[in-house]
Amino acid sequence: MKSVASRPSVNWTGVLLLHFFAKTLYVTYMMSAEVIHQIEEELDDDEKEMLLFLCQDVAADVAAHNVRDLLDSLNERGKLPTMGLAELLYRVRRFDLLKRILKMDKTTVETHLLRHPHLISDYRVLMTEIGDNLDKSDMSSLIFLMRDYMGRSRTAKNKDKSFLDLVTELEKLNLVAPDQLDLLERCLKTIHRIDLKTKIQKYKQSAQETGTSYINALQASLPNLSLKDPSYNLRLQNGRSKEQRLTMRQPDIQREPVKTSIQESGASLLQHIPEERYRMQSKPLGICLIIDCIGNDTELLRNTFTSLGYDVQCFLLLTMNDIIQILCKVASMPRHQDYDSFVCVLMSRGSSHSVFGVDPSPSGLPLDHIREMFMGDACPYLVGKPKLFFIQNYVKAEHSPEDCGILEVDRPAVNNVNSKTRQSGPSMVHREADFLWSLCKADVSLLERPSISPSVYLQFLAKKLWQERRRPLVELHIELHNSVYNWNRGVSDKERYYVSLQHTLRKELILSCN
Repeated sequence: MKSVASRPSVNWTGVLLLHFFAKTLYVTYMMSAEVIHQIEEELDDDEKEMLLFLCQDVAADVAAHNVRDLLDSLNERGKLPTMGLAELLYRVRRFDLLKRILKMDKTTVETHLLRHPHLISDYRVLMTEIGDNLDKSDMSSLIFLMRDYMGRSRTAKNKDKSFLDLVTELEKLNLVAPDQLDLLERCLKTIHRIDLKTKIQKYKQSAQETGTSYINALQASLPNLSLKDPSYNLRLQNGRSKEQRLTMRQPDIQREPVKTSIQESGASLLQHIPEERYRMQSKPLGICLIIDCIGNDTELLRNTFTSLGYDVQCFLLLTMNDIIQILCKVASMPRHQDYDSFVCVLMSRGSSHSVFGVDPSPSGLPLDHIREMFMGDACPYLVGKPKLFFIQNYVKAEHSPEDCGILEVDRPAVNNVNSKTRQSGPSMVHREADFLWSLCKADVSLLERPSISPSVYLQFLAKKLWQERRRPLVELHIELHNSVYNWNRGVSDKERYYVSLQHTLRKELILSCN
């Protein structure tokens, strides 16, 4: 008879003890519903907003609309250890709750943060610190500056919101990210908050030294989508003050279009082209076309652009047909192939979408048609080169776009362009790339006074270009925005100027190094 192999005896006492300790550890690790409820009741609205912002990356896959749901979801998923909750209370500076509920003091948490990885990224901590140090005046200036990048309607929606709300919107547009803070840094410099600009610089330096790489909440929620992927489909619309749409496309991922203006990081949509500086060495730098149908600012602009090194060509008080003929003629000039850039300055009456000549006509020249004349397929001599448009348009306040007809304009013929010239520009450059489109609208009543004053917008522009020509043009334009904003604060509605910037520059642009 075969002997039955003896089975090892089970130490049931040990199993029960392990089960007990595991259960105790799990209960200790998990926050009780009572603790979460108590914390949520104690926090005020600003602290709740801050906490939700801090946790955006940690909770990118959590659909939570309030602090209680957020903490509960993180707790259920094992993402909220005791020290994690302690860090959150420390970040919102509720040291009283830290001591009363978690039985910890500030020093204990600080010691832990020095020795262990953080639940919250340094980037989100930085944004909350900046937000804490901004007053209402600072926020008003920041939101105004962001109109260049977010569009008028988005900034209007954020007018009464906090800095953290603004950052969240900028993140959605890929204008701000843990490794993309140049725009915010420049704007803080523009509003003279050098102390906060220095905070960003220290953060960047620290990130470089430690080799830290962060992702934001949108990237975390879409792990297969690169926010800087060149496959973004850039679709510029026209020179109107409407927002633009950026459609993100990836295999198996389809998102709703995000409305945004053609912002500075519109260049990031073409980031397969290396970020560098535009060549500005030709003599002259290019043609500067000035069309003045008002007759007030020509000499100032002529002197400014001549000093920058442009071949300035001025045309005064043109009819609509004359404007079209001049634009078509200049767009088809072979001389552009020898120059590094092109500038067009246009001053006229108009509608919200068009400009008029001096002749009384119900029709206008659509602003987007002007831009189309100089796009890559219509004007190959300027492919890959910056094309700068500065437009002062005097508009009737009550005017509606439907009040006037739209005049169709043929593009200039390019049949005489040889194949060598057609291929001279970078082959991968989008037809709508390398534009800077600065549009200022003012009330037409400014032209109906006994003595017509020069355009405040063009005066500020000329001053900036004359005195600070060695600085990047987009940076100068942001400061121009601020100057116009300060002007508007001291005058009536009829005397105000409204400036918008749209651009697809792929490189840094400095007009003159002299």
